[in-house]
Amino acid sequence: MTDLVPIQPAATPAVYDPATLAVLAAMEQAAEEHLDAIRPHNTKRGYANDWALWEEFNDWLGERTGHRVASTHVTKGMLVGFVVWLDTIKLAAPASIDRRITGVTVTARKEHGVEVPKEATVAARKALKPLKLDPDRIARGRGKAPAATPAQLQQMYAAAPAGLAGLRDRALWLMAFGIAGRSAEVSALRADGIQLVSEGLDVHVPSVKQRPPRDVVVAYGKNPDTCPVRAWLTWKAAAGLTSGPAFRPVSVHGHLGADGLTPSGCQEIISRSAERAGVAVRLTGHSMRAGFITTSRKAGKREEKIRAQSGHAANSPVFWGYIQEADRWVDAASDDIGL
Repeated sequence: MTDLVPIQPAATPAVYDPATLAVLAAMEQAAEEHLDAIRPHNTKRGYANDWALWEEFNDWLGERTGHRVASTHVTKGMLVGFVVWLDTIKLAAPASIDRRITGVTVTARKEHGVEVPKEATVAARKALKPLKLDPDRIARGRGKAPAATPAQLQQMYAAAPAGLAGLRDRALWLMAFGIAGRSAEVSALRADGIQLVSEGLDVHVPSVKQRPPRDVVVAYGKNPDTCPVRAWLTWKAAAGLTSGPAFRPVSVHGHLGADGLTPSGCQEIISRSAERAGVAVRLTGHSMRAGFITTSRKAGKREEKIRAQSGHAANSPVFWGYIQEADRWVDAASDDIGL
């Protein structure tokens, strides 16, 4: 017969005197400061970007529910919702989503003093697991957003819904294309910052994410269906806009909201409109920006003019990548060489 081992009483927690507690607390603080000091700059910047996306998700959710919860509520439901939003709205690659989960939980703890429940991170990664097995989602992390073309904008125009929402959608994606704008810049546009002149529109693009503001011109288009000037004027008149956000939510009953659309809301409208129109590729908010640059270049516009519109720096590798793509068939090395 096996001898029974008596259960040992639980160890009594150590009781520290005030002086010892003070030393231990100081060492904990010193450890945190040391770990923060040796953390690579890119990691810190990545965590800041992760938290900015978390804030954007909370803005997006608040826009749809009518109530914006505090960003420090990093719960199971919110974190799983964040994963779904990154997948379906931001079209993020699974590896990127995985990093975002870590960035949000670390920032919540270190910067806001919020300890994220383990069940929340476990649930978020459980929601992420099937996404990591999808080849199409994995491929999202490879390559740039497809550049929109005038032909695709024509498709989107023809498929836009009737009513106020349809007028807004057309004006939004055509304005995004016309100013070569990021979704955050389109979201920040103000009605009183868009002025009609004889040649078209003078548009003030506000500063977003510490990028400098810029003033651009948007000329009348030759095709009325894809003319950003006509689309803006039609939407502005229908919505009765004189000041405030240029693009706003429209309810299913056609009621106009007072607040501006979030960057993700602008991006969602573009992606949804392209999908409704049966566009062969998945367009995103950045597709309008890329589309303007490549289309303008193919039309023979000068690099400095295009950069002034898009706000790219002269040495931007992203900008020159777009130019190179647009110029692929200009005086191609294989063209007219006697073959």
